Amino acid sequence: MKKVKVTEIVKFLNKTLEVSRIKDSSKNGLQVKASNETNRIAFAVDACLDTFKKAKQQDCNMVVVHHGLLWKGSKDSLKWKEKNIAYLKKNRMSLYAAHLPLDKHNKYGNNIKLAELLGLSNIKEFGDYHGIKIGFSGRFKNPTSLYAVAGKIEKTLKTKCITVQGGKNKLKTIAIVSGGGSSALEEAILKKYDCFLIGEAPHYVHNEAKDRGMNLLVAGHYHTETLGVKALAELLAERFGVKTVFIDNPTLF
Repeated sequence: MKKVKVTEIVKFLNKTLEVSRIKDSSKNGLQVKASNETNRIAFAVDACLDTFKKAKQQDCNMVVVHHGLLWKGSKDSLKWKEKNIAYLKKNRMSLYAAHLPLDKHNKYGNNIKLAELLGLSNIKEFGDYHGIKIGFSGRFKNPTSLYAVAGKIEKTLKTKCITVQGGKNKLKTIAIVSGGGSSALEEAILKKYDCFLIGEAPHYVHNEAKDRGMNLLVAGHYHTETLGVKALAELLAERFGVKTVFIDNPTLF
């Protein structure tokens, strides 16, 4: 199996995802360097010990995730992170993270892949987050029901959707922000989309969406953010000829 320098992989991902251009609370890019070369890369949503152990079982020497270990201004205890970093170094696995750059990317990102899954047309940027658009919106090819959309998402992503029917019975348009995207609810309402798809939401969002006439689909933070890392896995396998593995490690959220 062909070996590639970790620095070459990092340089390619940083450029492709425009990491340096996007402000984020995540310390995007190479977070832990524990190997110089790689020929087998694990891709996962979350950087955690379970993910790392599964990657080791599959002889991976690099892990690419959406949610990394290192965040700017984090006041959490670092002891458990130090344990995880030590595990990576002991097993010679480097760690790369891409948070908002992977949410917003217009080809490999979580939200564009959700839009493609739903077969949308007239796709536009959506979801302002600290001055940048991280989601997408679009139009269904034919008017459809909230429950038909939920069914397609559940079948494809192997998740369970929470549906809140507050608006039209037939949907023509939808706005999408994966993960914890509920802060864009106001934007979805003001722009008069028929439905808003997110990963998770706080308690109050249920009644606000319903009272303000918005159909809401909550499909799971984890499950709505698997498509981006899977797309990166395909990209790196094709670009560098390395073996890639998706580590499925779902959470309850």
